[in-house]
Amino acid sequence: MTKLNRRNFLTVGAGAAGFGYMAAAIPAWAQGHSVHGGGDTLIPAGFDEVNGEIIDLSIGSGHRIVEGRRGPGIAVNGSVPGPLIRLKEGQNVRLNVTNNLGVDSSIHWHGLLLPFQFDGVPGISFPGIKPKETFVYEFPIRQSGTYWYHSHSGLQEQSGHYGPMIIEPRGGDPIKADRDYILLLSDFTTLDPHFVMNRLRTGEGYFNRQQNTMTDDYPMTAEERRMWAKMRMMPTDIADIGAPTYTFLANGRGPSEGLEYLFRAGERVRLRVINGSAQSFFNVRIPGLSMSVVATDGQAVRPVEVDEFQIGTAETYDVIVEPSGAEAYSIVAESMDRSGMALATLASRPGARAAVPALRDPPLLTMADMGMNHGEMDHGSGDKMDGMNHEPKTKETMDHGKMDHGKKKPAASAEIDGMAGMSMAGMSMDGMNMRDTSLLPPDVAIGPGVDMVSMAPVDKMGDPGLGLRDVDHRVLNYRMLVARDANTDTREPSRLLELHLTGNMERYMWSFDGRMYSAVSDVPIGFAWNERVRVKLINNTMMAHPIHLHGMFFEMVNGQSPALQPRKNTMIVQPGASAQFDLTANEAGDWAFHCHLLYHMHGGMMQTVTVAGPGAAS
Repeated sequence: MTKLNRRNFLTVGAGAAGFGYMAAAIPAWAQGHSVHGGGDTLIPAGFDEVNGEIIDLSIGSGHRIVEGRRGPGIAVNGSVPGPLIRLKEGQNVRLNVTNNLGVDSSIHWHGLLLPFQFDGVPGISFPGIKPKETFVYEFPIRQSGTYWYHSHSGLQEQSGHYGPMIIEPRGGDPIKADRDYILLLSDFTTLDPHFVMNRLRTGEGYFNRQQNTMTDDYPMTAEERRMWAKMRMMPTDIADIGAPTYTFLANGRGPSEGLEYLFRAGERVRLRVINGSAQSFFNVRIPGLSMSVVATDGQAVRPVEVDEFQIGTAETYDVIVEPSGAEAYSIVAESMDRSGMALATLASRPGARAAVPALRDPPLLTMADMGMNHGEMDHGSGDKMDGMNHEPKTKETMDHGKMDHGKKKPAASAEIDGMAGMSMAGMSMDGMNMRDTSLLPPDVAIGPGVDMVSMAPVDKMGDPGLGLRDVDHRVLNYRMLVARDANTDTREPSRLLELHLTGNMERYMWSFDGRMYSAVSDVPIGFAWNERVRVKLINNTMMAHPIHLHGMFFEMVNGQSPALQPRKNTMIVQPGASAQFDLTANEAGDWAFHCHLLYHMHGGMMQTVTVAGPGAAS
């Protein structure tokens, strides 16, 4: 039996059964007028719904106007976001996707379990969709929950090529709600995304307007300034791109463009929050309302009450809220660098509005974010495989109770205090070498793509995220997530795969183990069929990375028993930290594995994972 993988699949002719091309009429609204977008057609915000066994989708270009600013647009079925695709667990679906751009395109069904040739990643699982051609995706629906879809071609996702997807459970949804809404967060720029990428490569701080705005509220000593200068960084280097380059969107609409969700007092309202951005993390809260997190990445978890959560690019969270006592509530999705926000309103009547909180003070990077040994700030290793751990077998664990969450102070000064015990009080900055490559294992390639090395990375599954460590309310972290339904495979992993997230911020080069995708595209990470593996990701960079595995779910090693480890397909690895997941390799084929920050992926932080089919020689 021939093993089906990208190296022989990509040579299959267009007439192959089940995944061929076919001609299709293109509706006028989907006919683009430029190669990458920005043509004469105005693309509206918001989305319609499509469903059924056969669904037709068309990719077209035009321009978008957000908050009065015009920028390039790529739409699916004429809107940004693209239409809500509503499916049912157990059905079969045929999705006819027509590309009316002047360049190749694609759609990746983020988080869906399907045959790899329909995963939608050009060069790995299929050839891509040529201009004026239609590709037929056809597969059974094997799951339920909240998902989304987006282009995996070029930088099209930045221009609006994304949309939501809901799969209804077979037999009815056990998560009960009176109203069910989608909140799809994203980022909009008036700039061509290729211009953005070029600027990042020539100077990664080009779009970071906060890098050099240190004020009296966030003072640095001369010693601290020398330290940051040596690392060629600023402590405000939280996000590569923020406002005003980006306008942050809710369902395609800017913060003043009036997105609202109606409710009646006492109703249970389900919000399906999807981070469909190209490059942005969001901190989500609803002042005056608590949220019960009931699912993440489409997978149900035991309800956990929080007041705020951080959502990385490509993650999804389903939350239940019960508004009452006020006629409106603001849903605030503040960018992680706190340069702007996406905004929506829960309204008891059309037009009702609540107060919108001011942007909070920007957070600062700390010694902990540089992988320094930070004692009491350690968030716990959770490592149950010490025999396969390349780090010293210390068990520094963090109890959030040891941190003083009650003291109200500016985020930056609080985080400076958090690193004072290690850096400002008695440790010479000259002793900190953030480029000591001798700390890396020998299988990490040392070269111009590696200019950051964390000195002592530790597990931070209990870290709520940058800027949220000192707030005085409940914030979600990964350790709080418990699978609602027990995992079926609880075998002890047979081996540990350790991967380092590496980068050079000045050159804007990103990689796994020091090797950019261009160097390893034909050297995949291999898994045997049904192999149980623990994957340890060590972030040697000063930025958080949302790492996404296509085609499979993994279980986060977060301190829960193996049966109750939460299942996800995208996981944030905090700066200077490590994170682990367990994987059962039971989906044959070739799958993309990458950072979901669009410009990091295109900067090289991507790999191919190959799972051998049943019966394949080991």
